Amino acid sequence: MSLDDDRWPRHGGQAAALLARFGLPHDQPLIDFSANLNPLGPPAWVPERLAELAAGLAHYPDPGYPRAREAIARHEGVAVEQVLLTNGGAEAIFLTAALHPGGRAAVLQPSFGEYTRACAAHGLAVSSLAMTAPDFRLDPEAVEARLGDCDLLFLCRPNNPTGTLSPWMAVETLLGMARRQNCRVVIDEAFIDFVDAPGERLSPLLAGFDNLILLRSLTKLYTLPGLRLGYVLAGEETMRRLQDHQPPWSVNHLAAELVEDLLADEDFLVRTQAWLREERPRFQSRLASLGLEVMPSQANFCLVRQNTGPAAADALLGRLLHAGILARHTHDFSGLDGSWLRLALRGRADNDRLFAALAAEISP
Repeated sequence: MSLDDDRWPRHGGQAAALLARFGLPHDQPLIDFSANLNPLGPPAWVPERLAELAAGLAHYPDPGYPRAREAIARHEGVAVEQVLLTNGGAEAIFLTAALHPGGRAAVLQPSFGEYTRACAAHGLAVSSLAMTAPDFRLDPEAVEARLGDCDLLFLCRPNNPTGTLSPWMAVETLLGMARRQNCRVVIDEAFIDFVDAPGERLSPLLAGFDNLILLRSLTKLYTLPGLRLGYVLAGEETMRRLQDHQPPWSVNHLAAELVEDLLADEDFLVRTQAWLREERPRFQSRLASLGLEVMPSQANFCLVRQNTGPAAADALLGRLLHAGILARHTHDFSGLDGSWLRLALRGRADNDRLFAALAAEISP
């Protein structure tokens, strides 16, 4: 497969496509730095709990998922009526796009590609709004000037793939501006649990902004991507409309019944944040010491580049694959155009292997 081919994999964790692209055997041993998952998870008790829940597979789950929604409501400090359980973050994204079929949407870029794909699936015209370079900063006034008659605005916080965290005050300003223009703001906080700062979750803003929709994922923190588990937080009127678009039983019994136990495991979150406080600064510092440009990150991944241009990034991606390291390309992120690589944080031993591979592959 030619390196000029535009069929790059759309997500991390898709090793087979990249191995084939670079002419490597399908069974090449790899350490996966392309998927943004917590290396501490899943929690040790999850397999046993799933086995206990298996007996319920013979019955339909309650389509309202009351226990899961009540647990989320307690966790977030909102009413149960403001919670919708979803089949992962992806279903949550597509449900929000379904609110305005044939309308107009804007996406703050560079960001997760599923926002644009969800809008396309529901016939929305999409505008890309670039965040301010070189630090990809949210500028509410610049967004307002270009928002026009958009029905939806998508923002990721912390942003994937940059790892940057839009400040609370900037988001609040943006929400007020968008409300004056009758625009809903969809904020994807799939990685908010990796932010090492108290009080950054935007749930309290739901009380003051009926145009705010928050998306959350439980698969990133707890390393359960195969289970597909997420949720939406919004005002009650918006929630009723979202529920109208959701197929019945879209969340399976095992996922729904695990929610309360996951949210109750506060020790797991404490251990995760302790690991991040130690490893994230070391990770970024070591990458910078190798001569890479590193975007300061508030998430469990970092965006890096050796120099400008996609050819250098592609060459480094291929050399890392040969060395047994799977990184995430950025060809499908608007504004990055393949010139950067995204690297997830893993355990210390794996991270040290990454540093060694980079030191061997980056020319002095």
